[in-house]
Amino acid sequence: MIGRITGTLVEKHPPQIVVDVNGVGYEIDVSMATFYNLPAVGEKVSLYTHLAIREDAHLLFGFGSETERRAFRELVKVTGIGAKTALAVLSGLSVEDLAAAVAAQETGRLVKTPGIGKKTAERLLLELKGKLDFAAVTLPGAPVRASDDVRQALLALGYNDKEAELVLRQVPTDLPVSEAIRQALKLLSKA
Repeated sequence: MIGRITGTLVEKHPPQIVVDVNGVGYEIDVSMATFYNLPAVGEKVSLYTHLAIREDAHLLFGFGSETERRAFRELVKVTGIGAKTALAVLSGLSVEDLAAAVAAQETGRLVKTPGIGKKTAERLLLELKGKLDFAAVTLPGAPVRASDDVRQALLALGYNDKEAELVLRQVPTDLPVSEAIRQALKLLSKA
């Protein structure tokens, strides 16, 4: 498997790019979220990848973050969702927005994606429920917000995403993590 590509970006034609790695040009399909964050042509680029082997083609998909690649892999596991549709979903929604839509079971966000109708959106929400929890986890080197720690603590205590999100809106963001957790628990006990 090809898990990561690092090389020189030589072509950008949405949604496909070409990355030159020591003289070999890899054609890679990327989501628009990844595409907009690419460096200029001629500069070094590093992408997480997913290799899809079909009867008629070997396709390489690239992602700017491990979280986006993991979301893609969860999407393609859903019945009736192919790689192109999964890329379209990730082009229209960030991983965080997708996770929020799944947690809130909102079909409205998903049906805006080309190729996703109401029934497909409902299937996506059903099959992805509980599988995008990693979206709230930050990557090493990424800035950690106190609200992320509070959310993780609430989820670990058995509260669901919806409950955690509602409470996080009410807790001041400038509090230390321990105090924010304490206030969140107090608010949840009143509900």
